[in-house]
Amino acid sequence: MSQNPLPALRSKARHYAMQALYQWQMTKAPLNVIEAEYRTDNDMSKVDVDYLHELIHSVPARLSELETDFLPHVNDLSREQIDPISLAILRLSCYELRYRVDVPYKVVINEALNLAKRFGATDSHKFVNGVLDKVAPRLREAEAKR
Repeated sequence: MSQNPLPALRSKARHYAMQALYQWQMTKAPLNVIEAEYRTDNDMSKVDVDYLHELIHSVPARLSELETDFLPHVNDLSREQIDPISLAILRLSCYELRYRVDVPYKVVINEALNLAKRFGATDSHKFVNGVLDKVAPRLREAEAKR
């Protein structure tokens, strides 16, 4: 019996989506140009490309509501004071928590922590974890009570 490859494909999609969102935050380049670069420059055979496309385009389209989810929990930091990698991860994670209820909230948080540990500053995973631990029960109330 073979394992479901979807989690690994989605994990890679999150990886590239976070990098693409970071690039978009820093350069304000058009999202379709950034996505095309990632599709051209990387092996997409192990990526859920539909999920990648959704994340790259849907997160920026819903920024204001996603930031409403996490900004109240960032310890009096302004959006500009959050390091750009953590900001991209929080935006991505809040999108998944809010709109992708097919992904368990513990998976969303675990994936966010892995990205923060890999790409973020030394203790950014602690910051991301602290914020998402406050956001997840509110956005996934029924799931969190189980």
